[in-house]
Amino acid sequence: MDRSSRNTNRSTRTGGRCAATLSLLLSVVTCLAQMPWHVEGTTTVGFYATSCPNAETIIQQEVQSRFNSDPTISAGLLRMFFHDCFVQGCDASILIDPTPGNTPEKQSGPNLTLRGFDLIDAIKSKLEAECPGVVSCADIIAVATRDAVALAGGPSYQVKTGRFDGRRSKSSDANILPSPDSDVDQASSAFASQGLSLNDLVVLLGAHTTGFAHCGFFSDRLYNFQGTGQSDPTMNPPLVSRLKGICPNPASGSSTDPTVSLDQGTRDTFDSSYYSQLQKHNGILRIDQVLQDDPRTSPLVSRFTDAGAFFPSFISSITTLGDLNVKSAQTGEVRLDCRRINPITPTPPTTRPTPPPITPQPPVSGVPPVTPRKPPSPPSLRKGPSIPLPLPPFRPHFPPMRRGERRHHRPHHTIRIPFDPFP
Repeated sequence: MDRSSRNTNRSTRTGGRCAATLSLLLSVVTCLAQMPWHVEGTTTVGFYATSCPNAETIIQQEVQSRFNSDPTISAGLLRMFFHDCFVQGCDASILIDPTPGNTPEKQSGPNLTLRGFDLIDAIKSKLEAECPGVVSCADIIAVATRDAVALAGGPSYQVKTGRFDGRRSKSSDANILPSPDSDVDQASSAFASQGLSLNDLVVLLGAHTTGFAHCGFFSDRLYNFQGTGQSDPTMNPPLVSRLKGICPNPASGSSTDPTVSLDQGTRDTFDSSYYSQLQKHNGILRIDQVLQDDPRTSPLVSRFTDAGAFFPSFISSITTLGDLNVKSAQTGEVRLDCRRINPITPTPPTTRPTPPPITPQPPVSGVPPVTPRKPPSPPSLRKGPSIPLPLPPFRPHFPPMRRGERRHHRPHHTIRIPFDPFP
């Protein structure tokens, strides 16, 4: 066989070995990727496929049941998901109830009108019966929101799971939520602080295509916009007149706070009607209407009037929102009760076992008890007069002199002084 043939065979064998090794590595990586591990701060689609296979089905059934009786639950879950993820990440901190010494996020001003907590409790109860201590409350909110959007006519999308629940919930943390009265600069600054873009701002506010708002969030636009005593000039005048018949003037002192549909076209349907209403100046909240009036965002509003453009962008932005500040095993937990942080069980101190007490044995019948002998007392020594002992005579000790030293005699000790040959 000539040299070229040997080289060809060697190359063929080497290539075959490399291909086999690569195939093996790909198989290992695929297997590892499919294993449901809680990796540090990461999520994956189908995380509960083996640990709780029916988890997402149970969530979907409960959301479907509630939606059948209350279609507005879709907007409630969307708002809950946004308010949870925007503050400290998607960690279900919005669900924590108050405790002595702690006011949680749900009692902050922006969160007082949130709803759907009872639905999350019902889902958690079913999941704990199915697979105790496995599915986190943060994942329940994320999956339930996905199902609610689809039920309302919105897009269906995959949700990555494997989140941990947070151990912190402070009302002051919710101050970063954008105000309903924000302009584009203020809202975009708040979104940027969480790593969200201007496009994310316009897309996620599109969730206002379903649901409603209390009059207290926008009544100033009807009666006293920015202290002028007039209505907001950017609001459609016929809409102002109609809303004045629903919402009382705050100056009247009325305690009623009715609700108004955020999307004046279709309230309970998840579609792109919200953006079309903004172009007609029918935005209810100021943070909504400024999207149409600001040159940086108005092109996006125009683009998203088409559901074909809005739905894919919504899936992308809500997935980005769901990945914010995901907790790890070191910074989170899987709550057993979504309203309460798991109690910390203290580790008992390590102590030496106490030996059992010694029980005296009863005497044997017919044998007299043995009385232990008392040890003899040491002989007493009589004390005599104290006689001082003679001290040994004092003999001062002088160690041998070293070269270069002078000796100075002082009582009881000797000092060596180095000799300087050049004084």
